[in-house]
Amino acid sequence: MPKRVLQGTVVSDKQDKTVVVLIERRFTHPIMKKTVRRSKKYQAHDESNAYAVGDTVWIEEHKPISRTKRWAVVRGEKRVEKTSAKSA
Repeated sequence: MPKRVLQGTVVSDKQDKTVVVLIERRFTHPIMKKTVRRSKKYQAHDESNAYAVGDTVWIEEHKPISRTKRWAVVRGEKRVEKTSAKSA
């Protein structure tokens, strides 16, 4: 059985070797026929503490690492800092 891979955004990196990732999914409501957004937070293992809040990461199913961690960060993209040029 293949491992699931999900894409999300890091919302917390305060714990050692752990990041909290927000995964958002969209689907059409069966009765209302309207697009609905649902989100869920997953704790994922980040061995090198490389990711910070706002980074986009891909997490993969993993064997249980602790009581709440069953996911591990596979790869990620750093958030690009926007520089604002103020005119005088």
